[in-house]
Amino acid sequence: MQQVYVKFNSADQVSRFVNQIDRFDANFDLGTGRRTVDAKSIMGILALDLSQPLQLRYDSDDMSIRERISPFLVEG
Repeated sequence: MQQVYVKFNSADQVSRFVNQIDRFDANFDLGTGRRTVDAKSIMGILALDLSQPLQLRYDSDDMSIRERISPFLVEG
């Protein structure tokens, strides 16, 4: 299980993020605390508080995932 933090400044960024991770055959969970959603769901992400970095967990060791989501990565 990999864990990184991401941050979005607009709904357009959320859409671009989902388009990137949707290409991978892995499970992605996004959220903070007990509030977690499927990261491949634009509506689920938009229901979260986007003012803070969100924890992204995924079950793949594919290093190209980090490359694809690098524009959204922040320090946790």
